[in-house]
Amino acid sequence: MRTILTIQSHVAFGHVGNRAAVFPLERLGFDAIAVNTVQFSNHTGYGAWTGMVLPPDHVADVLRGVEARGAMDGVHAVLTGYMGDATLGDVVLSAVDRVKQGNSQALYCCDPVMGDVGRGFFVRPGIPEFFRDRAVPRADIITPNQFELEYLTGCPVTDLPSAMSATRAARALGPRWVLVTSLTRADAPDDRIEMLLDGPDGAFLVATPRLDISPMPNGAGDCVTALFLAKFLETGDGQKALSHAASAIYAVFRATRDSGQRELQIIAAQEQLVRPQMLFTASRVN
Repeated sequence: MRTILTIQSHVAFGHVGNRAAVFPLERLGFDAIAVNTVQFSNHTGYGAWTGMVLPPDHVADVLRGVEARGAMDGVHAVLTGYMGDATLGDVVLSAVDRVKQGNSQALYCCDPVMGDVGRGFFVRPGIPEFFRDRAVPRADIITPNQFELEYLTGCPVTDLPSAMSATRAARALGPRWVLVTSLTRADAPDDRIEMLLDGPDGAFLVATPRLDISPMPNGAGDCVTALFLAKFLETGDGQKALSHAASAIYAVFRATRDSGQRELQIIAAQEQLVRPQMLFTASRVN
């Protein structure tokens, strides 16, 4: 069985970070080694939460225990997301190095969780710079949202040409694949939301209907990254992985809207994580 080491946040209630990534990875047939960077009661979008950012020594100790079991040599990809504090950076990158020592073909997929359109940055000081200057250049795949893409590259995104310029600039930083997990542009219909993938095989765009959900649930980017990474490892085809990720997260959004709940309904939509009922095809744009 293929294994993914996922280093992200953990919440007791709801679905963000590892709680949005581990279940989709497992439903798609991967063994997920989950290492948590924070332990919160709920995601910070509620405005109030309890718990703590876990100290770097704690996270490093957990990783040492995993390594002592011999598990690092069997990892096919490292997935990292919300970190909590920039001091965790060295621990995260050391884990990536250790996995790649054991498997030179292993991928590093970095979700540079920093902020979002309308909210701005919502992470501690130093984290955006860590992603831009250290993590992103080391990554094979990055999955920023539109806000994060603009920060990483300094390129404003308003339409498809500017989005393509930004993804090219992001690839020039080091990653081979750049997946923009939410793209809104002036030259596209208002009732659609898109994802854009730029990689060695070209650029691909997929659009799904924009559902009326308020407030929008947190954790969608975490879930999309896990879905994309799993299907990419399975197929080796970025276009297919993009289509699957978009179709599956749309099913999760529909289940969330129909439930009337704020949290992503990943469990309710679990069959569609594997076999989405509605398929959205990613089209080549370059």
